[in-house]
Amino acid sequence: MDAVHADHGSSLQGAQAIWSTKMGQELKKKGAISVALFLIIFVISALIATSWVDMSIFPGASSQKALITSAESHNSTQKNHGYSLNCSADHNTTQTCPKTYPTRHEPDYSSSSSEACPEYFRWIYQDLEPWRKSNGISKDLVESGKSVADIRIVVVNGRVYMEKYRGVFQTRDVFTVWGILQLLRLYPGKLPDLDLMFGCGDRPVIRKKDYRGVNAGKAPPMFHYCGDDSSLDLIFPDWSFWGWPEISIKPWESLKKELEESNHKTKWVEREPYAYWKGNAGVSPTRQDLMKCNITDNQDWNARLYTLDWNHEFRNRFKHTNLANQCLHRYKIYVEGVAWSVSEKYILACDSMTLLLNSHYYDFFTRSLLPTVHYWPISQNDKCQSVKFAVDWGNTHPEKAQEIGKEGSKFIEEELKMEYVYDYMFHLLNEYAKHLKYKPTVPPGAVEVCSETMACNAKGLDREFMIESMVKSPSNKRPCTMPPPIKDSDLRDFQERKANLTEKVKMWEASGNFSGFQF
Repeated sequence: MDAVHADHGSSLQGAQAIWSTKMGQELKKKGAISVALFLIIFVISALIATSWVDMSIFPGASSQKALITSAESHNSTQKNHGYSLNCSADHNTTQTCPKTYPTRHEPDYSSSSSEACPEYFRWIYQDLEPWRKSNGISKDLVESGKSVADIRIVVVNGRVYMEKYRGVFQTRDVFTVWGILQLLRLYPGKLPDLDLMFGCGDRPVIRKKDYRGVNAGKAPPMFHYCGDDSSLDLIFPDWSFWGWPEISIKPWESLKKELEESNHKTKWVEREPYAYWKGNAGVSPTRQDLMKCNITDNQDWNARLYTLDWNHEFRNRFKHTNLANQCLHRYKIYVEGVAWSVSEKYILACDSMTLLLNSHYYDFFTRSLLPTVHYWPISQNDKCQSVKFAVDWGNTHPEKAQEIGKEGSKFIEEELKMEYVYDYMFHLLNEYAKHLKYKPTVPPGAVEVCSETMACNAKGLDREFMIESMVKSPSNKRPCTMPPPIKDSDLRDFQERKANLTEKVKMWEASGNFSGFQF
């Protein structure tokens, strides 16, 4: 994972407590302020607090009553189509899911038409193709994936239930489930009943080679964050879109804005004319090999590479690794870790020309990216020379290099909006449900989860990111309209174009000549 961000705001409630203590001491010391004036100040303070935030959702608020009761929340929801977080006033009481969530939302669509989804939505059909060709998805088939799944997520009548099978690294499962809960708040009543197994590890787990011959058609559907050409996992947006609290990465919507603002601070031509990478080099041989391309007394490969000291960053709460402050080089390197890395979207968003090492894994949106259009391909076998060539070429042809960087950022800015992330989830789950041959029911070991059960008792950045990424009201827009499935001939043409462009760059590098290459 590339360098991360930490930006811890002060606690509003803590500030209020300090303010109240100081005010009380001042009143005691001076003894000259009237009771009436004290009451006026108290009332003003209370009004300010309630206008900012529902204090009952923050730690230490157990002695207060919820500022918005369930009945008031229900009336507000029906009138304004808005959501409130209804936390129990007693934090020692088990939080339950409210019964007041709207189960339907039918806005007036007559004045607006649904926009088309980005082209990468077509991969949904490709991912589901094995079950379209077979006899669909039975309950037994879903449950056959239990041995390699980390969690099971079931949706019945718009309510979500989760069963956990094994420990998951950090809070990947928590924020994955949180994202699905927000999808249901965005489109209430629009999702069918669902039953899905989810793998939260780094690598895909359903291998194609295991489901050939007599096992053809018996692959369990498994949702996961990434895939490769030898796997059958169904690709789903990763947890970091709703925040990664362990390393202080903010939810995508706010971080994306910060990255866009950062791009305007330093013009491309004024950036450092080198390729930059910072991350955990110890997680893969590919990254370790890349570190050999760093500058030495005897050799400069045009790369500036930094190993992230995780212990140091944890101690300093990631204050010196702000992602939005790392768009300072003309070129940024993307290299896989154990598998695909969530860092790819942050790197592409920088306006820098992305130098992408020949990737083995992909996530839900990257399969539609093209070499020499959105990024520059880097050779896996000769990384250092390949990086040096790319940087030398880009510094010699700054307009074209800047154009590639801009195209990558434009893709992220326009086609990876949070609304499209939700719409991708929406269409993937709807298409998946069409293949289910049974009506999902709640498994015996599952527990109901909702925004309240997850956020009300959460603490620290977990809570902060949940509140920040929480859907506040149902959408008054339709989900984007799915493009048609990819024709086999179009898919072959696209894959050939991608391979040809990559091969062309390799041949050009081998020639060592900047001239004579046409995009």
